[in-house]
Amino acid sequence: QQLGFGRILTLDMGGTSTDTARYNGQYDYQSITQIEQVEMSSPALAIETVAAGGGSICSFQQGRLQVGPASAGAQPGPACYDAGGPLTITDVNLLLSKLDPSGLGIPVRVEAAQAALQQVQLLLSQKTGTSYTDTELLQGFEQIANEKMAEAIRRISVAKGFDPKEYALLVFGGAGGLHACKIAELLGIDSILLPYDAGILSAYGMGQARIERFAERQILQLLHEIAPYIEHIIEKLHQQAMHELQKENLAKAEIERTAVQLFVRFKGQESTLEITFTEVEQIAAQFQAQYTQLFGHYPSKQQLELERIRVVLASKAPKNSPIPHSATTHYPKPHSTLSRAVDQQAIAIFDWDELTAGATIKGPAILRNAHATCYIEPNWAFEVRGKAKHMIGKWSRNVADQGRNQKEAIELELFTNRFGAIALEMGAQLQRTAFSVNIKERLDFSCAILDAQAELLVNAPHIPVHLGSLGICARLVLEHSPLQPGDVLLTNHPKYGGSHLPDLTMLCGVFTQNGECIGYVINRAHHAEIGGKRPGSMPPDATSLEEEGVSFTPTYLVKAGVVQWEAIRRMLAEAAFPSRMIEENIADLNAALASLRNGAHALQQLVAEHSLEKVQHYMQALKRSAQLALEQALPNYLNRQFEAIEYLDDGHRLQVQISVSEQELLFDFTGTSSRHPYNLNANISIVYSAILYVLRLLCKRAIPLNEGLMQKVRVQLPENSFLHPTFVDDAAACPAVVGGNTEVSQRLVDTLLKAFGLAACSQGTMNNFLFGNTDFGYYETIGGGVGAGPGFEGHSAVHQHMTNTRITDPEDLEFRYPVRLHRFGIRRDSGGEGQFRGGDGIVREVEFLEPMEMTMISQHRKEQPYGLAGGSPGKVGRQTLIRKNGTIEFLKGIDSQTLGAGDRVVIETPGGGGYGKKEEHGKNNT
Repeated sequence: QQLGFGRILTLDMGGTSTDTARYNGQYDYQSITQIEQVEMSSPALAIETVAAGGGSICSFQQGRLQVGPASAGAQPGPACYDAGGPLTITDVNLLLSKLDPSGLGIPVRVEAAQAALQQVQLLLSQKTGTSYTDTELLQGFEQIANEKMAEAIRRISVAKGFDPKEYALLVFGGAGGLHACKIAELLGIDSILLPYDAGILSAYGMGQARIERFAERQILQLLHEIAPYIEHIIEKLHQQAMHELQKENLAKAEIERTAVQLFVRFKGQESTLEITFTEVEQIAAQFQAQYTQLFGHYPSKQQLELERIRVVLASKAPKNSPIPHSATTHYPKPHSTLSRAVDQQAIAIFDWDELTAGATIKGPAILRNAHATCYIEPNWAFEVRGKAKHMIGKWSRNVADQGRNQKEAIELELFTNRFGAIALEMGAQLQRTAFSVNIKERLDFSCAILDAQAELLVNAPHIPVHLGSLGICARLVLEHSPLQPGDVLLTNHPKYGGSHLPDLTMLCGVFTQNGECIGYVINRAHHAEIGGKRPGSMPPDATSLEEEGVSFTPTYLVKAGVVQWEAIRRMLAEAAFPSRMIEENIADLNAALASLRNGAHALQQLVAEHSLEKVQHYMQALKRSAQLALEQALPNYLNRQFEAIEYLDDGHRLQVQISVSEQELLFDFTGTSSRHPYNLNANISIVYSAILYVLRLLCKRAIPLNEGLMQKVRVQLPENSFLHPTFVDDAAACPAVVGGNTEVSQRLVDTLLKAFGLAACSQGTMNNFLFGNTDFGYYETIGGGVGAGPGFEGHSAVHQHMTNTRITDPEDLEFRYPVRLHRFGIRRDSGGEGQFRGGDGIVREVEFLEPMEMTMISQHRKEQPYGLAGGSPGKVGRQTLIRKNGTIEFLKGIDSQTLGAGDRVVIETPGGGGYGKKEEHGKNNT
């Protein structure tokens, strides 16, 4: 504010990570704070962190240059510390002459950094046959790090509907000034604020922070019903916060109200939008404007719900005078110069302490003091403001962007990150705008990008059973119905690669302005209710697809830019077994459509910036990278055959023989049982998902899941087996499939893992638990034990393999549905014994508060999850019905029941198998 800026994006770059945040007249808070896998309902500043810091290791892996996430730390530290450390970003900056060795607080050896760089150069030359100059390699690592940090800023600005070009970039941390100019250019930011004490600004800020208190109340009422009482609630909360601040020995005169925030959402949605309160009559209009800005659409038929109100009070900020702009500008002489090793260019070095107000420094130059170093790029000029010696940098855009034409390994990593960021943002938008608990809370959805051949390219880390099938689904859909600019297709039919009817897949072609196909964006989301004989759309006794709900052969949701909502609504309402929650279906489809549009726009922007030829080149290069990673993992399996047999609980057999040669990987499922009479039928997309997933496990490296892994794969499926039954368009003539997606996919993965000997059997089921009535349907999957393997024990009480969903929070479950959760914990001692023990399952006990229908679809209630290499199997699962009168009934693995108020269901999920014989009497008998 003293420098005249009210909107800032922050960049705090330290030794191991970079933190970014946004300020726009008020602080940007998040209600849920996540640390590792733990979520806390505690308001905190919305800070995005990425693993890119001065100590981030720069390496070459899987055909790509990579920066981080590993860090050299303080010991051994960067290579230039001369303690045997690897090449890091600090070494890169040193070798690019952005750091002056003589001005650092610790001794460094440029020769040690150069030697570490040469090691990477040698590895690159050996692996790729391409030589990289020092400059190419150093600038490549620099750009990869910069794009990671720029992407973090996009997540706290663009992803929330704010344009970073409208902000200034406030740079601090010991390394922030070295990367500030390049990051600002990537974001289109013209102004950089550089404090004099940038290296210790965080510590200074903690000492200067205002004392602040929140007072908030959960409301959970429709906006129009609570509106007359809002101002009264705000006044009560104001008094509450005032009381808390006065405990800090602050007088009323020293306290001010800094914000009144209303958290508003559509009824049924999980995510809220934060509205700054002005007057009651403006709340709805403010919400509509913010929602439309963020998501690009507004579902006007939905009612608004006020989730909570927060009042923020704080100690008054000290009144600081603006820092004056000097009337005179002068260009000081550098303290010294540094000859850049990579191109012998002279770099001017300025001592920050010697500068006075009005001094302007033009790049290239190094600006340094005791706590920070800033590198000023050639197209930037920084001016000293006032006695505080803070600096404002301005960018001259007439200088062409440098470094666009990088070599293959550098560009491949950059484009891998760019493609992945698009898929991640698609998923984040879908979650924020969805209405159903199943999507917004359990995260039962997946988003991905396909190339122009409709092959899976890159995905967000969502649901494996979805992701592996999206490519083949898209190709089958496109064979049926072409996609033109402005079209979006919808399907869930297994003939066209749909996994099962609740999973609605949406496909959109992405085109240039000239109509050239760039690729495709695609998502798949599980709708907990899509019709069928029973609530939840997973009837255990269904014998045809029609009985499981509303089926969509490839259908135009959008044709030439016009959304076909009425046609979709009719299909949901007029099927033989129609949906019970049509409005929620429509709302979730709207969210999925907005997600696709967001992804398509981002992909078009990528082409506009880099050209169609270049984008498509790196699409193919990314697939080749995955293929190479698999080839490097296969030598121990070459010219060998592997086979395994597993059984479903009802005796249906899964059989596979895998033949590995240089030319192909053949997966032959001859011997697998014929079509299932009920719903445990899969299709080719499920088989592809399982194979792709296991091949990715074979690689044992962090590579994107894409169909480069499938380039040499051939699949042989017996006709009309329950892995490949005959499907036609008429749903009444198709076999039921809902359990084929959830259960057979899991059992198929366990069979493939058994053949390769990679791990013992995991719980091998999704434990599908459904309940509902004529008004609603609820669905969840429940985790269990993971199989152990060579060198590792199995995890307990988690989802594994083909599912990656969360489970609904107890508070949300009990708030939205007429149930009470009595028990939810680990099923102790259910994992198999062994040298490495299998993981334990879960116990979940639910009481029903009103009559409803319940369905359970599961496996491993008879067949034990196998152990490997002498390890014991895990315990089978079971479920028990306890009637209100105390009567106990043992349920089948696939079952349905009519429940009354007061009835309880106890579900105990399977444990994972153990690996290796357990040691006895101190001896290792493996």
